[in-house]
Amino acid sequence: MKGRRLGLFGFLLIACLIATGFAAARAKPNGSSATRKLAATGCQLASAGDNIKHVIYIQFDNTHFLRDNANVRSDLEQMPHLLNFIRGNGTLLTNDHTVLISHTATGILSSLTGVYPDRMGQPVSNSFRYFTPAGTSRTGVSFAYWTAPLFDPAGTGQTDFKPEMINENGKIAPAPWVPYTRAGCDVGSVATANTILENTAIDIPTVFGANSPEAAEVASNPGQAFADFVGIGVHCAQDSGLCTEANHSRPDLLPDEPNGYTNYHGLFGAKYVDPQIFPGGTPTDLNGNTIQDATGHVGFPGFDGMEATVSLSWVAHMQEAGIPVTYAYISDAHDGHGTSGNIHFAYGPGETGYVQQLADYDTAFQKFFDRLALDGINRSNTLFVFTVDEGDHFVGDQPTPAGCDGLTTPCNYNRVGEINGNLSAMMRTQFNDTTPFTVHSDDAPTVYITGNPSQTDPATRKLEREMAQLNWLNPYTNQTEHNIMVALADKTEMKTLHMITADPARTPTFTPFADPNWFFFASNSPATCATPVACAFIPGRTSQSFAWNHGDIQDEIASTWIGMVGPGVKHGSDYTGWTDHTDVRPTMLSLLGLHDDYSHDGRPVTQILDSGAVPATLQTSDALALGDMLKRIDAPFGQFAMDTLKGSTVALASDTNHDNRYTTLEKSIAQVTGQRDQVVDGIKALLGAAESGQPIDHTQATALLDRAQGLLGRAAGLAGH
Repeated sequence: MKGRRLGLFGFLLIACLIATGFAAARAKPNGSSATRKLAATGCQLASAGDNIKHVIYIQFDNTHFLRDNANVRSDLEQMPHLLNFIRGNGTLLTNDHTVLISHTATGILSSLTGVYPDRMGQPVSNSFRYFTPAGTSRTGVSFAYWTAPLFDPAGTGQTDFKPEMINENGKIAPAPWVPYTRAGCDVGSVATANTILENTAIDIPTVFGANSPEAAEVASNPGQAFADFVGIGVHCAQDSGLCTEANHSRPDLLPDEPNGYTNYHGLFGAKYVDPQIFPGGTPTDLNGNTIQDATGHVGFPGFDGMEATVSLSWVAHMQEAGIPVTYAYISDAHDGHGTSGNIHFAYGPGETGYVQQLADYDTAFQKFFDRLALDGINRSNTLFVFTVDEGDHFVGDQPTPAGCDGLTTPCNYNRVGEINGNLSAMMRTQFNDTTPFTVHSDDAPTVYITGNPSQTDPATRKLEREMAQLNWLNPYTNQTEHNIMVALADKTEMKTLHMITADPARTPTFTPFADPNWFFFASNSPATCATPVACAFIPGRTSQSFAWNHGDIQDEIASTWIGMVGPGVKHGSDYTGWTDHTDVRPTMLSLLGLHDDYSHDGRPVTQILDSGAVPATLQTSDALALGDMLKRIDAPFGQFAMDTLKGSTVALASDTNHDNRYTTLEKSIAQVTGQRDQVVDGIKALLGAAESGQPIDHTQATALLDRAQGLLGRAAGLAGH
């Protein structure tokens, strides 16, 4: 409506729309002291005291609380407006952890659902491989809309059509927006994994249909179609006035949702969402710039284009338009993404470009919080959640000059980049092993042996032993590095780590976890390595460079953080207790008075919540002890799993008579994992009842804690082999 004069009918129409919750509130100029009037909603959250009216959830990609260089402030330290907002108004959880394998899709989806990857289908990401009936393997991609079948980008020849988001029962996993829409709340999604369209290949036919006008646009103008339909969406409540036929809504179909999900609709894509939230329908960032991709397509700019000023603008406009629950993704700051992701240039800690991007992010958060304050959206009525998908390991030379801090003295680097290793050629060269296999390229390169042999097959065992002995010239140190693979897990241990889904075709033969300086791929060229550098090298630093490794098991990769602000959240000090991604959702839903129709693998972190904010039965000493023990024995990075992984590594590397040591250790790991699962089920049952206000039986709690402690001892014994 910019630049157009409105007659009486126009003013009456706007008044009607505002009254019914349709129209977006216009932004006041910076510095205005007036408070914006938000569009009305029918959202009925059920927090204690009925104080929470908005939910704002923001998940970063690879943004760190811990320092990557002792002299250089961490990412959060370089965003003081965000860090001070969290610490001044809520709690920063500094000892959080991701899950395995620690990549963007797996980390975000575990946070969104509250379950480990074996219950939502994406333990290996951001892509994975799956076996065909012929025993070969093909590429699958972890990013696809929630109800899509497995996304095989090659298409032709695809053999696995099970759900992309497959749960433990082989069905589509329950969707994270359901408790909100059932409570009458519209839910906005800004580039948040698999809650919006992720691509125009499988997602367009899944949501719109293969013969739809949207599919025709993909065929005729694919660049604009991506900007129009990918990345932005709204899942509407049943009585929402936003998701109407006139606004191009589509049925929000969840055929496997527990207890049913019918007569719900959604808006899918910026083309249909933006006219409802941006004045004039053109999306703009917090600086007033039109949001577009690198080639000028207005709309969603691509996932690497979701810088803070872009993502936060969509969140603010959604909230102002009466969408009270918003989930958003912000791309990382340690890579230069050029214009909307047209490059990927890896920075080192303290480099000028990295520092500048964090400063820009900090400015965006300042504008965001100031804008929300004008909207009346603040800690008194809003649950804010900030978190990250996973940590990283930086690969590069030491910076110069020595002692540089990035702020007063910029850091410079000679070489920056992961060591790229051709794993199959390295195995052929060092061991003369020509066993054909493919990998999911990574520093934890899951292995798929052609023919899909069992874990006890001689070919499998031979390759596992050899990988345990792999050594090669490290181009950074110019020394031979031994034990490059620091840990090994076969299917027995992968089950312990929650990496086995209900789709057997996705299960790798085994998973090696490498020194995080390495990044492995598998290629038949060359057949063998004429020189060490022919198969293990540091790529040149170009506009497509990579230096931040994750997927692996090291502390800097496993470690993440959570910031929570809002009614019922304590403030005044950091929380250092052990948590992981699956704890985010149960903590949020407990505060909001909402429930999922499935059990979580996490628990509400009531240590950071005020008394009275959640049922008192969740804040007893028994509940706290059970919650802490749940993490120790069930989390992929918990004590139990990390100890059994050590035992698994010894087992897979062993070469004793008749493979006796392997057989004995594997049997023990399988036994303790089965017993672990029984104890976990018991703990989750008690905590689930406590969430509903049922007191925990002290005798039952004590018995479960004793059994769990015994299992921790047995796992520690396996680690000592």
